[in-house]
Amino acid sequence: MTSRLSRWFLSALLVAAAMPAWSAQRALLVGVSELVNQPQALWLQAPRNDVTLMREVLLKQGFAAPDITVLADGVDGAGLPDAQRIHEALGRLLERSRSGDFVLLYFSGHGTRLRDATKAYQEPDGLAENFLARDVRGQVGVDRALPGGVRDVEFDAWIGAFLARNVFVWSVFDTCSAASLTRSAKTVPDAAQPADDQVRFRGIQVDRLVRGDAASAAAPSGAPPVNHVARARYVAFFASESHQVTPELRLPRKDRNGRPQGLLTWAVAEALQRKPATWRELYNGVLALYPPVIEELEARFPERELPSPVAEGNLDLPLFANSLQPLSTRPVWNAQRVGDKLTLAVGRLDGLDPRQPVRVLATLADGTVRVAPSELSEIALGSARLDVPPVLAGLAGATFWAVTPVDAPESVALRVRADKPLPAGMSLQWPTALRTVRDGDADVRWTDLGAGGHRLELLSPALATTATMPDATLPDAAALRQRLQGLAQLKWLLQLNALAGDGQLDGFDALVEIRDGERLVRSAPAREAEARLPPPAGAERASLAVRNTSGQSLDLVIVALDGRGATQAVFPEESSETNRFERGTPQAPAAKRFDLPPLDGGARLLVLASPAAPWSAPRMFGLRGQQAEAALPEVRVRGLPQSLKERQVYAAMVRWPGEAPASR
Repeated sequence: MTSRLSRWFLSALLVAAAMPAWSAQRALLVGVSELVNQPQALWLQAPRNDVTLMREVLLKQGFAAPDITVLADGVDGAGLPDAQRIHEALGRLLERSRSGDFVLLYFSGHGTRLRDATKAYQEPDGLAENFLARDVRGQVGVDRALPGGVRDVEFDAWIGAFLARNVFVWSVFDTCSAASLTRSAKTVPDAAQPADDQVRFRGIQVDRLVRGDAASAAAPSGAPPVNHVARARYVAFFASESHQVTPELRLPRKDRNGRPQGLLTWAVAEALQRKPATWRELYNGVLALYPPVIEELEARFPERELPSPVAEGNLDLPLFANSLQPLSTRPVWNAQRVGDKLTLAVGRLDGLDPRQPVRVLATLADGTVRVAPSELSEIALGSARLDVPPVLAGLAGATFWAVTPVDAPESVALRVRADKPLPAGMSLQWPTALRTVRDGDADVRWTDLGAGGHRLELLSPALATTATMPDATLPDAAALRQRLQGLAQLKWLLQLNALAGDGQLDGFDALVEIRDGERLVRSAPAREAEARLPPPAGAERASLAVRNTSGQSLDLVIVALDGRGATQAVFPEESSETNRFERGTPQAPAAKRFDLPPLDGGARLLVLASPAAPWSAPRMFGLRGQQAEAALPEVRVRGLPQSLKERQVYAAMVRWPGEAPASR
């Protein structure tokens, strides 16, 4: 048995070492129940309860009452959540924040989406999210600003301003942006509901909002200018994907003392009672509370697409702290128990091997974690199954289940032939790893040249025909580590392409385009580009046009690999961003064009995509661009496992001739 007390003690030590003694924890809680310029049929019941619950939770977590600002209608002592007051409160919070502080930015209420061509970053479906403040109106200005709406670019600017001050930001959005002019022209009709157990869904089509007169144009927000800031000190929880609605309903269910709450807010509050040590543990706890509620709502509202929560950021960092020291970097996946079996929504594409040893973690209602060994009994590309360890079989149904691997998969490890141990500091990121061997099959031979550096020789035919500079002399241990990391990543990339290269993903297209400025010169499907498409010449540049009409959201990774094995992320561009690519349909496609780095000298581009089934674990496929050692976030999105079922997958690898010989 492993107690959370030790985890909390370790977290406290890490926090104390990383934070100055005067650091503070502050929060801004915004709840909008009443839209005073709109019909009462569009008002909500729960946001005022949500901010009250979150305030109670934060006080139990050690926040000081004066450091919690509340803007909500119907809450004693709170300011009103008008758009201008929201921006003013954000400005005051920013002004008080200092390096080492922690802030929570929490928002509960309606959202909507509208087309906004003024954004520097265009969403794949061309739509922009807006949080609806108390004074929202439906008159969209020429600058695409919605009076009384807080735009996604403004949220980004505020978050970036806090991060620029070395402040850790946790954002929670118990809202949705599901309805929009292009997604649906009508509201989904629901059956009659009992008066004492009504469910309301958050999200309003912008054309349902009452328009104001010319005088109601959006006022300047006062948001700071948008500057690019690395999001290492950042975590965000979202109640739903962009095309979904999220409910508010009486919670807990079947509790006569329950009251209307947003589902995400209630789940966060409940999961915190289990004393999670990291953001990932908190998020997994949130997701574990969803199934019984969602099952009930599916029966009551069969025509609605119900929410799959989303998270992004550095989830392995300690909770409520400003520290870049992760408590763990090994993946942890939620598991669904049915009888004596546990099912995972991850598999070979996520780095798992058949019969791989794992640890099963069972979190009890009081926060105690019990751990027992097991191994995978079944595995497919996108799913796996194992037996519940006998010592854990008798645990109650309220237990949260998760699985973590004991070690990196043997099939992926880069095997290094060496006569002595490798220099210290050679550990790599999941699922890549290094294994030292003295004889037998090896991918690389390493020779320590003493003052002359390090010698690497490629022995693997697959690596030797893919990488440029197959043999190299490296000056120091840092260069050796970088080279080995690149080769290990290359081995994993080649294995991914072999696993998924023949797959088919209906409704997904990836097109390599060669452009001269804005003019399209030539193009070809990504899977055919190497054979059909001459590489860029002169001022020409390559781009990748991705189009999703599958009717599903996608887990998408696009990564470039140069001839030495160094990776560069194309999508997601930052490791703290989600890799979720938005849902599109034949009538309303989700499409985006990505500029590509030069693909010459044997460089390769890998495109990998798989449908994001509802409440399934995310897929980063073990691929990410190189980043600072201090910030190694691993995005986890939508974590509720389903039954063992294979998903479609698309993979394409593009390589234009360079210094390295061609290989297929």
